[in-house]
Amino acid sequence: MTSAVESIEAPDVPVLDEAGRALLFTEARTGNAFADTPVSDEQLAAIWELTRWAPTSANLQPLRVTFVRTPEGKERLLPLMSEGNRVKTASAPVTAILAVDSRFHEHAPTLLPIRPQMRDALEADEATRSAMAQVNGPLQAGYFILAIRAQGLVAGPMAGFDAAAIDAEFFPDGRWKSLLVINIGHPGENPWFDRLPRLDPADVIRWA
Repeated sequence: MTSAVESIEAPDVPVLDEAGRALLFTEARTGNAFADTPVSDEQLAAIWELTRWAPTSANLQPLRVTFVRTPEGKERLLPLMSEGNRVKTASAPVTAILAVDSRFHEHAPTLLPIRPQMRDALEADEATRSAMAQVNGPLQAGYFILAIRAQGLVAGPMAGFDAAAIDAEFFPDGRWKSLLVINIGHPGENPWFDRLPRLDPADVIRWA
């Protein structure tokens, strides 16, 4: 005798439409010049509201953000950027310094209530903490860029900066470590470089 196994219908998952794909991916560009149109507190809060849903190991969310937008803040930041990044950073109404919190595990009882002991385990294992931050911080940073685009704003991510100097200037207690700097705003005059090629699927995909 065989028993019938009742099939369970999987829920439908919505598919992003072409306009959404264009906004986030295919037509999105890195901004290199920005208008002086302000970016509001509400827009910045909405960017984080989307970013915080990124998946991370054990839900421990190591990314931290510093929004730099006052003249005083920009004066502190600009000398620490690579020379080629200073003009566009000066023109952006907001620049976000993305960092990872070296002590992100302290939030484990809140973020992973089923395993609060993760806090003590990671406290004793700096190597694992570091490896988790190196994977999950950039993952959250990718979501942050998409969140900027989702708000109808332009993202200009940059790796050209003196990380040690930014850490000393903005995070002197040594707990946060800078990961990426991203200009945020509306496109200004001649904001885009020419679109560069992408690799073909045959060059990057294997099947197993």
